[in-house]
Amino acid sequence: MKKQLLVGVAAVAVAGAALATTSTDTDFASVVTLLTNWSQGTLGRTIALAMFVVGIAAGIVRQSVMAAVAGIAGALVMNYGPTVIDSIFGALI
Repeated sequence: MKKQLLVGVAAVAVAGAALATTSTDTDFASVVTLLTNWSQGTLGRTIALAMFVVGIAAGIVRQSVMAAVAGIAGALVMNYGPTVIDSIFGALI
């Protein structure tokens, strides 16, 4: 039992060390910045609002809340997606 615990702790420690590495690759940094600014700026807000309105309209037409939920989910992903992606892959960039 102790041997399995030690192997598990070692595996977690090695995985943590592997994720803590940083990359010096900056070839696409400007593209990442541009797409992040687009999705969280006025373009992203416009698209998110359009997704929300279309979802609400589809929900009214279908008399179902699920279409509205899909529109709201799309709007949330459009606005908060880059932040989540940065927090996941931020240690690698």
